[in-house]
Amino acid sequence: MKIYEIGTGYTPIPAQMGAATEIVVEELTRSLRRNGESAEIIDIKAAHRQNTLLPIIEVRVPGVFTKTDVSLGIMHKLKRVFYSISLAMKLKTILKQTDEQVALHFHNQYNLFFFLKLVSKKLRSRAIVGYTVHSYIWGTKWDEIEKTVKKKYFQEIYCVQKADAVFVLNDITIDHFVNRLGVGREQIHKILNGVNVERYTPLAEKNVFAFKKACGFAGERIIFQVGSVCPRKNQLGSIRMLSRYLREHTDVVYMYAGGIIDAAYQDSIKRFAAENGIIDQIKYVGELSPGEQLNQYYNMADCCVFTSTLESFGLVIIEAIASGTPVIVWSNLMFPLDGGYAMYHNTDEFVSLVDHFLQSGKTRSSVSEEIFTNYSWDSVASMYSNVFKEYIK
Repeated sequence: MKIYEIGTGYTPIPAQMGAATEIVVEELTRSLRRNGESAEIIDIKAAHRQNTLLPIIEVRVPGVFTKTDVSLGIMHKLKRVFYSISLAMKLKTILKQTDEQVALHFHNQYNLFFFLKLVSKKLRSRAIVGYTVHSYIWGTKWDEIEKTVKKKYFQEIYCVQKADAVFVLNDITIDHFVNRLGVGREQIHKILNGVNVERYTPLAEKNVFAFKKACGFAGERIIFQVGSVCPRKNQLGSIRMLSRYLREHTDVVYMYAGGIIDAAYQDSIKRFAAENGIIDQIKYVGELSPGEQLNQYYNMADCCVFTSTLESFGLVIIEAIASGTPVIVWSNLMFPLDGGYAMYHNTDEFVSLVDHFLQSGKTRSSVSEEIFTNYSWDSVASMYSNVFKEYIK
């Protein structure tokens, strides 16, 4: 069996930024191959792709679309369309030429939608078509999302109804698909994302201190949040809850990292910090590279906070856990991990947990057995390949 992991076209693989789906595709392919499976990536053509030993089949798009567009505006949508059409043609050629069993693993609604529309049913029958749902929209109650998904996610609805195998990251998505969209329960498989336990790991205390000193934070205690800068990630919400605490503890810094999706939202963060006298304690460190650099920041932090209003699965939570850093998560998220993080329900609980972790100090520990066994990418990749093999049988 040959498994093709299909990049979304958002940013080239390996991801040079915290693009979660591209990280998933990269890590899955690496682990599939390490597990002895035949696996390749199909991805957008990139003039300056980072070095990688992973085999990548490139899909050409017009030069104007080769630059990553983090604004998610009209150019981003056009890029997705052009890439998806070119991708469908590439996959048509692959299916015509192949003599072996093939699994096509999609991770983006545009990509699969155009494939289903542009490639004949007869040709598609030569492959097992799998689709992993990464969209955060499905992670809350149906009456809160019904109008949005029918208007903006009609492509994804079509994809999950047509795919052979649908992979989801949480139970509430299963409920929506089965009871609201009529997807067969036997088609749906819950497989969580994983973490690279070699990249994200506790560092020696002396190395952590040296990094803090080099960054100019040797004397500060650090609260860290990772995610695109936008209302959904809720950095401003974190700062609002922490504002009084920060004024009372001038040696504490709230640090956040991620691409700026909403410039007006970033301005509102700066304005709130200035108006509340905490501007010097709010530190934006930009877009961090996945892997070594991000792991250093996780290790430098005394605790990580995750206050997103809506998520399907927070990769950064499991990365922080693997790095040995305490994580605080809002209870509104139906997060599927069994443990390894603290949960808050209101502002008082949030501040109390932050204070607990900052005052108690952090003791570095090795990656827990649960993380290594259940959430390593090798384990996750094995779950995917086993499902594809069952379909081929």
